[in-house]
Amino acid sequence: MKAIEEEANMSISRKLGILVFFAVPGIIGGGITYHIFDGNYLPVFIYETVLLLIAGAYLSK
Repeated sequence: MKAIEEEANMSISRKLGILVFFAVPGIIGGGITYHIFDGNYLPVFIYETVLLLIAGAYLSK
């Protein structure tokens, strides 16, 4: 029973680590995208949406 609990905790901590791993490119990449497209938020929204879809697909495994 204890092994199952440890496995679940590792799963949660791993998922949180993956979210942090995707948050940094989201913040930095969003700023770079905003600058490249001269202050237009539409490309930033598209970039963030694609990144969110990739993270969601990876977390759903």
